[in-house]
Amino acid sequence: MNPLGRRIIALFRPYRGRLALIAAAILVSAALSVTAALLVRDVFDSALFASGGPNMGRLYVLVAALIAIPVVNGVLNVAQSYLTNVVGNRVMQDLRDRLFAHLQALSLEFFTGTRTGELQSRLANDVGGVQTTITSTASSVVSNVVIVASSLVAMFILSVPLTLLSLVVVPVFVVLSNRVGRRRRAARRETQVSLAEMSAITQETLSVSGVLLSKVFGRQEREIGRYRDENARQASLQVRQAMVGRSFFALTQGFFGLAPALVYLVAGIQLNGGSTSISAGTLVAFTTLQTRLLQPIIQLLQVSVDVQSSLALFTRVFEYLDLQPQIVDREDAVEIQPSAAQGRVELSAVSFRYGSRAPRALDEVSLDVQPGQLAALVGPSGAGKTTISYLVPRLYDVTEGAVRIDGVDVRDLSQGSIAALCGVVTQEPYLFHASVRDNLRYGRPDASDAEVEAAAEAAFIHERIGRLEEGYDTIVGERGYRFSGGERQRLAIARVLLKDPRILILDEATSALDTQSERIVQRALERLMAERTTIAIAHRLSTIRSADTIFVLDHGAIVQRGSHEELVASDGLYRDLYDEQYGAGEVECHCANGVVLTSGHTAGPGTPRRRDAEPVSDAA
Repeated sequence: MNPLGRRIIALFRPYRGRLALIAAAILVSAALSVTAALLVRDVFDSALFASGGPNMGRLYVLVAALIAIPVVNGVLNVAQSYLTNVVGNRVMQDLRDRLFAHLQALSLEFFTGTRTGELQSRLANDVGGVQTTITSTASSVVSNVVIVASSLVAMFILSVPLTLLSLVVVPVFVVLSNRVGRRRRAARRETQVSLAEMSAITQETLSVSGVLLSKVFGRQEREIGRYRDENARQASLQVRQAMVGRSFFALTQGFFGLAPALVYLVAGIQLNGGSTSISAGTLVAFTTLQTRLLQPIIQLLQVSVDVQSSLALFTRVFEYLDLQPQIVDREDAVEIQPSAAQGRVELSAVSFRYGSRAPRALDEVSLDVQPGQLAALVGPSGAGKTTISYLVPRLYDVTEGAVRIDGVDVRDLSQGSIAALCGVVTQEPYLFHASVRDNLRYGRPDASDAEVEAAAEAAFIHERIGRLEEGYDTIVGERGYRFSGGERQRLAIARVLLKDPRILILDEATSALDTQSERIVQRALERLMAERTTIAIAHRLSTIRSADTIFVLDHGAIVQRGSHEELVASDGLYRDLYDEQYGAGEVECHCANGVVLTSGHTAGPGTPRRRDAEPVSDAA
């Protein structure tokens, strides 16, 4: 047996007890069926046409037995069908659970290179496609093999020549069925690839973002055309898959349908030549067994084709199961409780690249953020700021160097500890299609309603939630589209507040917001950052003026570090970025409300202000 076959069989191992019951039911059912065929011979030879006339006493017994056998077989078939479906569906459940859990364990790198629709197709279409095979194949194979074996034994007992005649062309059909199976396997794999493409198109174009994009660019017809073309290809592949081998099975059934007639013909020739003395009862019993034999052979050939077809689906499922997670816990992984953590973050000569052939995204970066400090990362796009935000919570592992939390290399920490220690607020916060309450509790499911509301109040979103029809039980819509960008950002801040991490990472948390929303979110962030170690990535320098240390990155390296005042006072990239945003000129610290700079940007609390700028009231 090939490795793929062994892996498929291994899926059934947890259900060996139930499989044994199924096998027992099949054996008993097969034995009863063969017995019924032999009883038919006795009905003819020793009851109906016995010497001296019908033997009614024996006939009553035989008829009672022939009536009892199908009744018992019916009960056994129901029990077998139930057990088969239970085992098959449990195997499918295990396979889905295993695949989903394995996907969750894969690194962020895998998901950045794989379309969501492709993942959905593997879980739904590929796993679902083998369900029929899983739920019926095992019992079908065992049942038909037992029937064939028992029928052959009985047929050889009745007539060796007629049995050999019945089997003469079976090897030819076996060879042909293997060829048909290989062709259907190729067609099935191509069909599943097309289904995955359709799922990807659907996921991309029918999401809120996809629909919005197609509408504003007037590209609906293009997306309709993409789906229509792939759907047409899918329909053609389905027809091709359905028709592969149909002529072969029609030929097989035609031959097996003629087999009893050939038996009658050969028996007649033998009787006419006087070379045999086969009885009528034997002939009837033999053709009964022959019919019972040939149908299982057809089903076994069909199962052989179906199994080979399903191998394409199993191959696609196992392709994902064979992917090795890049981020795994070591056997002696260290556990750090958030309550005991200080929150110091250190990068020591860290280098990193996305893929072995990619250029370095970070080049020997070293920085140290003390507990409770606010460290800011600034620099042009592609400088490596977001990469650092990925390395601290160990979404990727460094290529060289080390990232440490409280002096412990993150590769020596358990992933659960890192997740408990770190909280992230991104530029585009993700909200599930669930209630506001469930979204806020995502990082801390055991939080009480009072704690949820307190977090919302601290993030300045409680009043907005209170104005909703169902309050905290309101469904936010896909990706939170019932809320504005600033409101989604404050919900994300409340979610992190509720989690209460020791280390906070802010990745462009306000860069996409309007003036008023930025001021409100900035106030919420100040509460969030209080007494936490914070690493903030910002393009708007106004949002990080109060940072304890600002690290300026360019081409993956730290080129400057210091406070805002120190960096503005010296020549370098930070001063260039500052002048580009606000223009050159003397600045002063405005430490009350936000202000509008002459460049048109809005600054948060503690932002440097041009002397000619006019303050505005904080509507928040």
